[in-house]
Amino acid sequence: MGCVSEDCNVSLSRSLSKRLVLETKMNGKEEKLSETSKFVEFGLEKVFPLYAMGNLESEDDVLMDKFGNLEFGVGDFDSIWEAVKAEALLEAEKEPILSSFLYASIMSHDCLERALGFVLANRLQNPILLSTQLMDIFVDVMMNDRGIQRSIRLDVQAFKERDPSCLAYCWVLLYLKGFHSLQSYRIAHALWNSGRKVLALALQSRISEVFGVDIHPAAKIGEGILLDHGTGVVIGETAVIGNRVSLMQGVTLGGSGKEIGDRHPKIGQGALIGPSATILGNIRIGDGAMIAAGSLVLKDIPPHRNTGEGGWICRRTRSIYDNET
Repeated sequence: MGCVSEDCNVSLSRSLSKRLVLETKMNGKEEKLSETSKFVEFGLEKVFPLYAMGNLESEDDVLMDKFGNLEFGVGDFDSIWEAVKAEALLEAEKEPILSSFLYASIMSHDCLERALGFVLANRLQNPILLSTQLMDIFVDVMMNDRGIQRSIRLDVQAFKERDPSCLAYCWVLLYLKGFHSLQSYRIAHALWNSGRKVLALALQSRISEVFGVDIHPAAKIGEGILLDHGTGVVIGETAVIGNRVSLMQGVTLGGSGKEIGDRHPKIGQGALIGPSATILGNIRIGDGAMIAAGSLVLKDIPPHRNTGEGGWICRRTRSIYDNET
């Protein structure tokens, strides 16, 4: 079993592109607003416009939906994997000293899942958890879970499109620990759901130790996620994160310490959570909302609300988290 298939005649640029549009009706006539118009409508052009791209609907939703329905067979065309391999070859030519590393990490594997399993196993290994054992576990989980296969590719797209410092798909796979910690969580989550909770918790502990990211394996995280930098991110057991969310470094999705059971935040699709933001309790962050850096959020945030304006947050030492405009 290999990777996501797509018609070989479909160009790489077309299959990876995400032209973002919004349909609306004006004067009884349907018109399409550009990506820029959408940002202006919600005030998103002012802060992190690239990171906030995740909150817009994609014109290529039909293409993305096909990922979950395609048969994954050996030899199927996978545009993401083809891009990774092509970029790795170019990198090896530019830096011959890295050729052995690039061959072992990418070019010696037949699909994205095996390459990712190799990278993660070598990052997370220790004297107790051997790299060969980890790779067997990781590859087995990924190769038998179409949902993870789809999520991996949409996450790769998210990092490439929304992180201005990421100039190649192979960089995501090889170097970005936010991506590594996110995919390691996905494996731990699958293990947790299959009843292998002890192994999932051991993997969570190792992920936290190596990457500085602590995500409980029971948390539910959507696809197309950008976990930029990743350092200091904490996501609690009952947290739920929707699709196309961007989380910066130092974000905490925690409990207030007063509840049991369902006690962590629910993040709507396309939300942007700024650096060092702390969101506590079983509260809802609406679709497309933007949480400013350093915010402390204790109440629900409506959809498409920019918390940098309007007093919907407790920001740093201020205590105006609950004033409606």
